[in-house]
Amino acid sequence: MSQRTMALEALRDDLIARLERYRDSKERSEGALDKDLEDQSIELESSEVVDALENEAEAELKQVMHALARIAAGDGERCEDCGTPIEAKRLTALPSTTRCLNCAQQP
Repeated sequence: MSQRTMALEALRDDLIARLERYRDSKERSEGALDKDLEDQSIELESSEVVDALENEAEAELKQVMHALARIAAGDGERCEDCGTPIEAKRLTALPSTTRCLNCAQQP
């Protein structure tokens, strides 16, 4: 198993655990709002932050799973857009990348 695969699997496991914590946090906070307006505001703001973190983790997990699938298919080191090899430095720095630097910089 490659270093990249091990890094992606560790990241996947971390993201899954993080998502579970976010969801647990949301379940605990979905009760009745505090009667104090200031406390309500803080609770709502906190909920919005947890939602944003959850969305970010879900997007990152989706990319990690996509990269792992490409590795399993034997395409993990080639750009999914242009097919050229992705530089080893890029794969080390961003293990979940599936695009070469050139394609990643395109709009």
